[in-house]
Amino acid sequence: MNPFSRKQSGMALLVCLTFLLLLSLIGLSSLQSAAQQQKMTGSVWQANQSLQASETALRLGESQVKIEWPGLHACNTVARCMPPLSARSQTSPGVDPVSGVLWLATPDGLYGIQSLGVGITPAHLPGIASAHLYRITAVGLRGPSRTVLESVYARYQPLSSETGEPTRQQFRRVLWRQIQ
Repeated sequence: MNPFSRKQSGMALLVCLTFLLLLSLIGLSSLQSAAQQQKMTGSVWQANQSLQASETALRLGESQVKIEWPGLHACNTVARCMPPLSARSQTSPGVDPVSGVLWLATPDGLYGIQSLGVGITPAHLPGIASAHLYRITAVGLRGPSRTVLESVYARYQPLSSETGEPTRQQFRRVLWRQIQ
């Protein structure tokens, strides 16, 4: 038997165990990194779904204005015309006691409509002297993510270029913003 083989056999085992430990630590670090990336991806996905849900609620609110505009009464106080603060916390349908907004349910959120009254020479409507303005506030809820969108919708009656007479009522979004 070779005299060096006995002295080196234990050393080879020690080197192999050290490499195994090193590879295990690298693998564990990779797993933790992958888990963290999965959490971040899920959070971004839920935020995107929340944005899509609030955009859907905003479109539903705008459609509702087109249908029910004769029955929507203009707000009569400053507190009732302000953007509803409850949009940051509202989770279920119902009436907000401060702003008077009636929150209506959608599949993944809520929306509320405020009739703001008549605006003189509204933005983005050249040649229109006045328009009735409506604020639609939409809340998208998806998991822990919440998105609040707001649009101002105008109802106006343009004049015919041929006769100068008023034509049928038209609706147009004149402002859009993301609040939260």
